Amino acid sequence: MARYVFITGGVVSSLGKGLASAALGALLQARGYKVRLRKLDPYLNVDPGTMSPYQHGECFVTDDGAETDLDLGHYERFTGRPANQQDNITTGRIYSDIIAKERRGDYLGATVQVIPHVTNEIKEFVLDGNDEYDFVLCEIGGTVGDIEALPFFESIRQLGNDLPRGQCIYVHLTLMPWIWAAGELKTKPTQHSVKELRSIGIQPDILLVRADREIPKEERRKLSQFCNVRPSAVIQALDAKSIYDVPMTYHKEGLDQEVLDAFGIDPAPKPDMRIWDEISRKIHNPEGEVNIAVVGKYTVLKDAYKSLIEALYHGGIANEVKVNLRWIESEVFDEEDPSAHLGQVDGILVPGGFGERGAEGKIKAVTYARENKIPYFGICFGMQMACIEAARNLAGIENATSTEFDEKAKEPVVGLMTEWMKGNQIEKREASGDMGGTMRLGAYPHPLKEGTHIAEIYGSTHVSERHRHRYEVNTDYKEKLEAAGLIFSGMSPDGLLPETIEYSRDVHPWFIGVQYHPELKSRPFEPHPLFASFIEAAKAQSRLV
Repeated sequence: MARYVFITGGVVSSLGKGLASAALGALLQARGYKVRLRKLDPYLNVDPGTMSPYQHGECFVTDDGAETDLDLGHYERFTGRPANQQDNITTGRIYSDIIAKERRGDYLGATVQVIPHVTNEIKEFVLDGNDEYDFVLCEIGGTVGDIEALPFFESIRQLGNDLPRGQCIYVHLTLMPWIWAAGELKTKPTQHSVKELRSIGIQPDILLVRADREIPKEERRKLSQFCNVRPSAVIQALDAKSIYDVPMTYHKEGLDQEVLDAFGIDPAPKPDMRIWDEISRKIHNPEGEVNIAVVGKYTVLKDAYKSLIEALYHGGIANEVKVNLRWIESEVFDEEDPSAHLGQVDGILVPGGFGERGAEGKIKAVTYARENKIPYFGICFGMQMACIEAARNLAGIENATSTEFDEKAKEPVVGLMTEWMKGNQIEKREASGDMGGTMRLGAYPHPLKEGTHIAEIYGSTHVSERHRHRYEVNTDYKEKLEAAGLIFSGMSPDGLLPETIEYSRDVHPWFIGVQYHPELKSRPFEPHPLFASFIEAAKAQSRLV
């Protein structure tokens, strides 16, 4: 039977519950256990797919096409286990399911209430499909005291009684702030947070305390005494130089051992931490560095590109170089010469995005990369802009654009495809449909042309990658673009949807665009081949500059 670890947060948000959950999962895996991680989000959206990146950061996409919280990206990167639709639930999805059941008459005329109907639905989600796992880690979004999170806290409180004795524990992540005027770390915010948690019936077994400096023994003793936890269960979670130091840091502080002790597992299997030792060594002892320009439109909020950032760092790990990111808001090129911003970089990456804002700036970045032979990586929107750039500047199609910008475009090099094949089934979308319903989501296989640069990088002509986009490159222009030198190196199996483009290495040393999001499948211990190759090309470029 699976054992359950419920991770809650207090004092303030953004303390790193997702990273803490992912790191704990990695530590339990290092001891030979099979681990599953799940995220319970209190917001009323059915999923984060329609949220602005400014509101919620990146929307992470799984193989089965679920649009999920960005913390699932941390879970995958730290454990290597692919997440799926059943690993993330929101209040909106819970209520949507309950209302559908009530309309069907499933409740036989009962008054539908938060308790027991909402809490039962949450508990069913938490417990479902866990037979093959040793540990299930469930992170509760938000902080204790949030009104919208109360049904989730009540559900995990009930599970403490529903499950056999000794089958679940509670880990509470809090903040211990340093007050400069007093010159000391303060325990009171954590005390109040635990008091709030206990008031709804949950006694934490372990306190994971975030701080920017060592927590003195006296302060730990005080937290133990006032929060009613064992002294050894007060674990300091100090700021780390890299998020990939966190598993090793938590292990040295005894978090994984304390979790196993709380479950009464003795003797505990010894952990194998060699992989995290090696990752840390490469991160902190680089042989050089590269400068990568990320030309985007959500650059003021780095969480909007969380998986992308980590995938670039993974490429650095693969090449044992430090990756310095230069964030450039694409609209700046509407007024300024790109050379002022891109002249000293070793690689240019244009990521995904939606809408017309900043598109022309991204096209100028593509032109600069192509003309100056700087390694270029276009992802999703970045591939589409590369096709429009080639159409305008190489194929002579002056009015080339996307119907995303102009529904009545005379030269729609990029447009809304309404029908394609997935396996043996036809998938359709309509411009007037729900926002999520008009997306191509999840993993799609596609063949690559033999002898192309991208096939060489993958080491295979058959790949499967995750998608999240609404518009496609229009194959009506494929012949003209190929005549201008652009190579369509990968198409969907039915030949309708371009998946990858590139220029011959005789024309450009490294220029690749992909319609999918390879960053979603990159891991620190298994960097995605495209990011590893891109950083390798940037490393070579840095020696030429």
